[in-house]
Amino acid sequence: MQQTVSAANKRHAREYELVYILQPNVDPDEADRVATRIQDVVAKLGGKITKVDAWGRRRLAYPIKKHTRGIFVYVRVVGFNDLVAELERNLRNADSVMRFQTVRREGEFDLAALTVDPEEAKFTRIESAPADEEPEPSFEERLGLTARPSRERDDDMMGDMDDDDMGDLPPEVRNDPVL
Repeated sequence: MQQTVSAANKRHAREYELVYILQPNVDPDEADRVATRIQDVVAKLGGKITKVDAWGRRRLAYPIKKHTRGIFVYVRVVGFNDLVAELERNLRNADSVMRFQTVRREGEFDLAALTVDPEEAKFTRIESAPADEEPEPSFEERLGLTARPSRERDDDMMGDMDDDDMGDLPPEVRNDPVL
């Protein structure tokens, strides 16, 4: 009887995937503070980080907080549901985090039996923005009130089209005076 009661009280942890997006101009020290805060919350609530992957700077599908790029970080965590609520509360309060999403994966785990490779669970330092990266457009540039500095490009939109290439085009396009 005692053995079945202790087995019923045993909690199984679940696995969660967390992706958060940092502002593209974030200071590397601030990114480290966010990573440290995640590690502290997971340790305090008895969870384990099983994988961390910094995806780096990427273009966003749509502007978030007036930014078109962001630094993506993927974290896989094993813990209980109170861990997710606390992680999301801390990420919501961090000014440098633009967005985050947590997804529960299938399966239950025994935390005591779970082994983690320390190299996979280590946060890497985020590099500062490279100098040659295209800067974020200003408010006026986004509205089209001022011209953005253009990159070097050909004035000829068709490139190096020969007469042989023109044969593939329909006759009404081939005889167009713009071409």
